[in-house]
Amino acid sequence: MPTILKVGPYRFFFYAGDRDEPAHIHIERDDKIAKFWLDPVRLQSSGGFGRIEISKIHKIIYKNQSKLLEAWDEYFSN
Repeated sequence: MPTILKVGPYRFFFYAGDRDEPAHIHIERDDKIAKFWLDPVRLQSSGGFGRIEISKIHKIIYKNQSKLLEAWDEYFSN
């Protein structure tokens, strides 16, 4: 589970077994884990996060989309 980004209380990561799915990122804070597709950026599952927090996470992902996609491609190209 490589951590790709940390912003405030949020950890952005993916699982090694995610290879067969479209590019996406998991976001963890405490006991909550959301999942967003990366291209285009859209929510797949909210994982217990509220609407306001999901909006905040969406903005972080959108701002870092190219970095996250690059990390996905680099990790899964092996």
